[in-house]
Amino acid sequence: MKPLTQCFLILLDWLILWLKYGLRILLGVFPEADRWIVISGITETDSREADSDEWKTNEALRTFCPGDGDETKVTVQTSTHTFHVDLQRLSQSSEYFRALSQSRMRETSESLIHLDHVSSSIFYNLLQFSFHDHFKIPVEQLGEHIQVSSYLLAEDFLLKCLSVLAEKLRASNCLSYLSLAQEICCAEMKATVLTYLSRNLLELPHVIRCLNDEDKEDVVYLRTQGERRVCSLRKENLTTWKDPETERARHVLTLAGSEEGGDWRPIAEFPFRADKWCFTTVVLYNYLYIIGGYRQREKRGWEFRMASFRYNPLTDTWTATSPLIKHRRHFSAVACEGCIYAVGGWYLDSLVTPDSSTALYTAVERYDPWEDSWRFVSSLPLIDFQFTMSLSHDVPLATSLGRCVYVLGSIQRTGEKLLLQYDTQQDSWSELLPTLTRADVDLPTLYFLGSTDRLLVIGGNNSENVVTSYCVQSQKWGEVHRTEKVAFAGQGTVVENHVLMPSVEHNSVTKMDLQSFSLRSLPPLPVSTCYESAFYLHF
Repeated sequence: MKPLTQCFLILLDWLILWLKYGLRILLGVFPEADRWIVISGITETDSREADSDEWKTNEALRTFCPGDGDETKVTVQTSTHTFHVDLQRLSQSSEYFRALSQSRMRETSESLIHLDHVSSSIFYNLLQFSFHDHFKIPVEQLGEHIQVSSYLLAEDFLLKCLSVLAEKLRASNCLSYLSLAQEICCAEMKATVLTYLSRNLLELPHVIRCLNDEDKEDVVYLRTQGERRVCSLRKENLTTWKDPETERARHVLTLAGSEEGGDWRPIAEFPFRADKWCFTTVVLYNYLYIIGGYRQREKRGWEFRMASFRYNPLTDTWTATSPLIKHRRHFSAVACEGCIYAVGGWYLDSLVTPDSSTALYTAVERYDPWEDSWRFVSSLPLIDFQFTMSLSHDVPLATSLGRCVYVLGSIQRTGEKLLLQYDTQQDSWSELLPTLTRADVDLPTLYFLGSTDRLLVIGGNNSENVVTSYCVQSQKWGEVHRTEKVAFAGQGTVVENHVLMPSVEHNSVTKMDLQSFSLRSLPPLPVSTCYESAFYLHF
């Protein structure tokens, strides 16, 4: 029995030996595995923990001199331990030590550098990374490692620490890390935290409120530093699931590649399941809001459910937000002074074509993204006239310039084009004169209202399209430009010197140059164009 037991023990020893050998090979081939063990907080075996502290008692493990010569060897005295280091090699990883190596300071001549205020364990981890590319630090000491690497100007080690920090940032710890970054004057660490906050701006309103005004501005600014991309979605769908396009139309699309030869690709599926919907879009702080409603089955048949959603392109996530107070269809939504204003439209549940008896909502709602709430503000001053209704665009058209919201519509009785101005600070409406009459230009149809340094108006008649502008300061209409006839339908946007508008006949989004007023069609959409929205997002 005894020989059998001995054989079993020998076999067990060999098995343990091979397991240890295999583990060393695995960690050598996949160094990330060892790093993950430490960063994630998972503990290893007691023997390995003992090995990790062996450098404290073994001077050989505190010696980092890969070369045979000792002409650049220095001793570094840290808080509790000394290290023997190749200064020339360390200088490649640290601007602090590079400056020392090139100086005639006493530390260099005596080959003794005092860093008594630097933690020995942190310095050891820095040397392990600099000489052996081995990164192993506890998460709870991440801030201290960043502080030391920032002080020693060890850029690569600092960037590695910051990459881990970026993954570990949460609402519960980001403010403390931001405070540390400001305390140690580490711009890179501050940028890492502000970038995290910018990616989650409206998801963390309670945290953003704690920032000073300068940091708030930086966080908002960072949200638009990604690539600007053309996007499109179907605002309204009135077909059924039997239509094969219904499923394909349930996506936000972006143009991948060039504007000449690229193709449209889905980046986000709508956060609801429905075959009929009607939404208006608005972009605020580089978030896409879709505001309106969709059809769902109820006990007594079908009803439209009011709904609003916010899409964050930086995290590719949807968030349900508070719906409108009024059940609106084909209304305008515009961002101004950090809020969203919903103007006009008519009763959402009525899917029939509007006629002379269809009443336009005069109630105006304002949405506060930080409180996620809507409230009524001063109503449209439609007392002795009505705007003409249309299914080709939102009614009335709206845009913002400075602190004011501007609304444009065709007066039903006379056909004049009237501009209304809403002052967001005074909560008051006023008419902008003169109106644009039929004698000025034949413009029965309005397609677009946007703003650059002035208000931009695009409309059309039976033979051509018309582009004109209105200067708010001088209160004068600009020159009328005539362009090729194109039937626009939906919601567009203006950026710099061009306008994007969906075009039914081109089955795509068209781009108008505001200097030459020439039109160019982007690649065809993967679904037929009926009532789309074109906009830009940065990601």
